[in-house]
Amino acid sequence: YRFTLASHSFASSSSGGSLDHQPPASTLLQSSTEAMKLTALLPIAALVAALSSSSAVDAFTAPSISLTSRSSKSMMTRTCSNMQMSAAASSSNTGSGGTVAKSPVIGLSRPMEIGPRTPEEVRAKFGDKQLVVITGCSSGLGRKTAAALLATNRYHVVGAVRDIDKMDAVAEIDNWPLDRFSTMHCELNSFDSVGEFCERLEKWRGIKPVDRLICNAGVYQPSLPYAKWSADGHEQTMQINFLSHFLMISLLMDGMKEAPDPRIVTVGSVTGNDNTVGGGGVYPIADLKQLEGFKAGFSNPVSMADGYGFDGAKSYKDSKLCLMMLANILHAKFHKSHGIAFSSIYPGCIAESPLFREKRAWFRKYFPIFMKYITGGFVGEEEAGQRLFQVAHDPRCGERSGIYWSWNGGPREGRGAEALEKDGQISGGGGAGGGWDSIYENEQSAKVQNIDTTVDLFTTATSITGAKWPKPADMAEQAPPTLKVIGSISKNKLQDEEAKRRSVRPGLDESTKAKDEDGSGSPVFSEEDKTVLSDIIAEELASEKKEAVV
Repeated sequence: YRFTLASHSFASSSSGGSLDHQPPASTLLQSSTEAMKLTALLPIAALVAALSSSSAVDAFTAPSISLTSRSSKSMMTRTCSNMQMSAAASSSNTGSGGTVAKSPVIGLSRPMEIGPRTPEEVRAKFGDKQLVVITGCSSGLGRKTAAALLATNRYHVVGAVRDIDKMDAVAEIDNWPLDRFSTMHCELNSFDSVGEFCERLEKWRGIKPVDRLICNAGVYQPSLPYAKWSADGHEQTMQINFLSHFLMISLLMDGMKEAPDPRIVTVGSVTGNDNTVGGGGVYPIADLKQLEGFKAGFSNPVSMADGYGFDGAKSYKDSKLCLMMLANILHAKFHKSHGIAFSSIYPGCIAESPLFREKRAWFRKYFPIFMKYITGGFVGEEEAGQRLFQVAHDPRCGERSGIYWSWNGGPREGRGAEALEKDGQISGGGGAGGGWDSIYENEQSAKVQNIDTTVDLFTTATSITGAKWPKPADMAEQAPPTLKVIGSISKNKLQDEEAKRRSVRPGLDESTKAKDEDGSGSPVFSEEDKTVLSDIIAEELASEKKEAVV
């Protein structure tokens, strides 16, 4: 099912042995029969589909072609190395003449496109579309969310994915409008890759701000008997699900504040919220404790945030707890200064998601049935994708920040015959059904809302990832010009009044002197010392006054 046509005979014979030369289309068509003999291992239907497309000639112009059974057509048209389009083939890139336009691919060794630098160039490249970045959209929840965003014709979506070829194949199979979808390489298992992705994105978008950042990608490895380590030496699940998204947000957030309605969405989980049956009644329970693992640097061999022994399922649940806490602290620190709506969501239990691909076969078979007809927590990928799309799209969600969004669905009691009659789709709290207006602000557990732990999480994650966040001095620049002028004028008067107030400390100076006499306090200042100190303070204040006047 997979092979490579390297230094194919027609290419070398028509180019005098040089693989850089591209033979004319007529020669390629005559040689296609010979090429077909080498594709005997391909599924016949896929091969016919590839050769019947207008891009078949385009595919055979490459000296090295990689073909897979996943999607022969997509692979032939997208993974050919060193491809240079002929005049006839290049017209297909525009989407004219009934052919499919190619998705802009930016990543790995591909050349970087420089983004628009003027409003006119922005309109030419993006039109009136808003720019959305979503991680992990080649399957599952992210795939359905990206499809919903593109269906509105109001967004240009950038898919930040690990496997570009797979992403392009999915986009073509799902018939996405490729003039409004771009693929960029981003390996969340590496901080360097995240940084490179953000750098490419910033250059590619130019002055066009990112309107939405959807942190969707995630892995779930509950059966692992031992920890797997990232390229940076951190436990893999926590880095992919939380730490790399933490770093990505820090790198892209400043570029979002110029957008008219910027939003950053993280995907939480009921398993990270222990005030629910799914989060508080199923072992292991999400709990960061005192974050001893993070405080110790969270590098091999430290595999858990709390510093204790590794558990694959708990690592996933802890990562979701971290994402929900992250949305809260970002709201508290940056919502007012940047105007970004920060939120987390629980779209429901997607029991048939590829997320459970590492679970045992019996679990994958019976878990969806259990969730649909017993607990009522089942949600299909399509509906879950609509829910994540809603938080990115619905104007009501842009007006609120620091929210944990959920949707009404199947209740956990009284299922019985009604559940069977409606195929599990009955309204209530927790599962599928309810529609667009069933969205509500869900209650977060005490762990999610713990301020001390949240601050420690932010501080330690910043140290682990090397993230750079806007400082208070940077955010002060957001003050309106009038306030700056008034502040400069009143600053001198305020300093004078403050100097007077600090000249005496009723009740404190006497008690301090008493302690100093028995050697238990700080040094005693004489009246002469106080006069000298007062002169120094006056000089400092006078200097500040001069600076204020200037």
